Amino acid sequence: MLFLLWLLNAIALLIVAWVLPGIVVSSFGSALIAALVLGLLNAVVKPLLVLLTLPLTVVTLGLFLLVINALVFWFAGSILRGFQVDGFWWALLGAAIYSLVSTALANLLIMS
Repeated sequence: MLFLLWLLNAIALLIVAWVLPGIVVSSFGSALIAALVLGLLNAVVKPLLVLLTLPLTVVTLGLFLLVINALVFWFAGSILRGFQVDGFWWALLGAAIYSLVSTALANLLIMS
């Protein structure tokens, strides 16, 4: 199941790169690595960022979580060779679309 979710996240990342011109994924292998790195960053770094920025998140009624998602997405694009994000706004839009597409694909997997 975990392997299938990883594949679906890589496919979601390819869909995001296909839809948005500011995000580039060079190959399916790069998408697999990027999906793995995004998963690790979301599991390790993101909770720390959420905890450190909790007052700002409360003041903005949770909207700052979108900024944290974008920063994690952008950071993954900056450390990986086959995955490129051209700027913060592309990262914000890409993270939102990636989240929607990967959730939709995961729900299709669960329903079948």
